[in-house]
Amino acid sequence: MNDPASRQGTSKAWLVLLCLLSSGALANWQEAVPEARVIGAGELRLFGLRIYSARLWSPAQPLAADTPFALELTYHRAISRDDLVAASVREIRRLYGDAVSAAQLAGWRAQMRQAFVDVEPGARITGVHLPGVGARFYVGQQLQHEVRDAAFAAAFFAIWLDPRTRNPELRAQLLGAAAP
Repeated sequence: MNDPASRQGTSKAWLVLLCLLSSGALANWQEAVPEARVIGAGELRLFGLRIYSARLWSPAQPLAADTPFALELTYHRAISRDDLVAASVREIRRLYGDAVSAAQLAGWRAQMRQAFVDVEPGARITGVHLPGVGARFYVGQQLQHEVRDAAFAAAFFAIWLDPRTRNPELRAQLLGAAAP
């Protein structure tokens, strides 16, 4: 087994295996939402300050309940992971009240801590909704975390897309019903 041809064959096999194993690390959110196109975009502003720009990507317009979609947020301000998680938990609690138990919300809080990062201006986090499965979160193009919980995914994306959202104008823009 010390002959050069045998070592070369082993090296090629390891290279092929390494490429196959690393392909998951190269995956981006577009692979989860094939043929996605922007169906709407808008900005969140608080007290006149731009917080983030949002774009909703989907292969279907209007957005269909059984179709995957991606919500891309590009931040214009530095925000800590803890603040992103806390704001998300507050909005889910506001939208769902007692329909979400304290234990369920605590579990979701832990999942969001893994999915989110501290953001600086220009940072992009994209959440992908996979109906009946859950959600994936990408920082830039890199998969950060996957949550295999369809109830969490529905509650999380409701922050922007539920008719009871705190930002109905942004919701309308994301759904393509109003100009950004």
